[in-house]
Amino acid sequence: MNPNDAPARAENVRRMFDRIAPRYDLLNSLMTFGRDRAWRREVVRHLGLGPGARLLDLGTGTGDLALEARRRHPQVRVAAADFAREMLRRARRRPGADGVGWLIADALHLPFADSTFDAVVSGFLVRNVVDLDRALTEQRRVLRPGGRLACLDTTPPGRGPLRPMLDFHLHRVIPLLGRALAGDVEAYNYLPGSTSRFLPAEELAARMTRAGFAGVGFVRRMFGTIAIHWGARPTA
Repeated sequence: MNPNDAPARAENVRRMFDRIAPRYDLLNSLMTFGRDRAWRREVVRHLGLGPGARLLDLGTGTGDLALEARRRHPQVRVAAADFAREMLRRARRRPGADGVGWLIADALHLPFADSTFDAVVSGFLVRNVVDLDRALTEQRRVLRPGGRLACLDTTPPGRGPLRPMLDFHLHRVIPLLGRALAGDVEAYNYLPGSTSRFLPAEELAARMTRAGFAGVGFVRRMFGTIAIHWGARPTA
């Protein structure tokens, strides 16, 4: 991608998420057959949060991961950041939102000092950033040494007997749901398209290692179309 195109692409993504915010949670549940809740619980478990830990939920959207972390670990101090104002406006109205610090922030330019957090988590963020390496470097920077990173995102389906069914779901069912429930054909063509163009899970793990994370691993879910990655900032 031409670096000069990055600001325009980022602004288009921000506007898209602001547009679909009213139906975002409903469509996530329908597109994943309700499995997104279980994946978020699994992601939080990979963080190994202890009492008083400081957690950043980056690209928080409507706050699902931030609120899940607070439910499971009430003593954790949670900051939740997104660059889409409408998403954050809806997150702030949810039950339990008072226990989270909500802020507008860009994943490529985090407004935090080095080594601020014990853990950083994201859900459906990394495939949408315009500079993945910069986003990973920023997350490593704000983690303390030994702090953990976990992310949940889509990943291109591999070849196999289920590939035609998965492609049909991605490129036909999801745009149809978006048209019917959100009235936004463009957004729900972008979402499956961004999945198809994104890195396979193995390559994302390699990029995390290249960004300086140790102990990187991942698992696939939903017939290989979802991946949960984790790693840690080295202590030395």
